[in-house]
Formats: sequence, structure tokens, C-alpha cells
Amino acid sequence: MATILLVENDEEFRQHLADGIRSAGHRVVEAANGSDGLARFDTDAPALVITDIVMEQVEGIELLLDIRKQAPELPVIAISGNDQYLRNSRKLGATRALLKPFRVRELLDCIDDLISV
Repeated sequence: MATILLVENDEEFRQHLADGIRSAGHRVVEAANGSDGLARFDTDAPALVITDIVMEQVEGIELLLDIRKQAPELPVIAISGNDQYLRNSRKLGATRALLKPFRVRELLDCIDDLISV
């Protein structure tokens, strides 16, 4: 079981993803925006971060850059409905990128590839 930080501003979508990740046996720490995500990153020491790119307060790119400063090797999965944003996130250090909409199984496959539990 790994601790996964899930940062997504769409509450319904975040809950859907969190339920799927939990069903795979992981602990999920949820944040509704990048600012909360940064705080939770500092307190919960996740093994992997999943972040939306477009959010209020602190956007996913800023969150990604802050994580890269603190933990350069930590796996980060960027998620967005905009392919260009995902390409940019990969250039800035995202380990993987998933274009919305995607199936929970796709996300779980990425998680499995990136962490050993």
C-alpha cells in the first residue's frame, strides 16, 4: 500500500478517482486545489502525486515545479483535458500524463508502473 496525493478541483471526479485508487489498496490523500496539495505534500509524504493542471489558487504546473524542487525523483502523474498542457507538464518534469477523460484502470496501470507496493 502506497500513499498517493490526488489533487483535483472537480470534487465528483476526484472522488471517483480516489475510490478507484483505494479499491486497489492504496491510501489516498485528497486536495481540492494546488495550494491544499502543497500543504498535504509537506505533511503526508506521498509516494506518488496525481495532479490536475488547471486549478484555482495554485495550478498544477506550479505544484509540479515545487514538487520537483523538493523531490526530483518522486513520480508525478499530470492529468488534464488539454493535450498541450500535458505536453508542457512532461517537459517540466511530470513522469506521466493522462488526457481526460480516461478510465480508472488506465490510472491504476500508471500507478502500478511507477511505484512498487
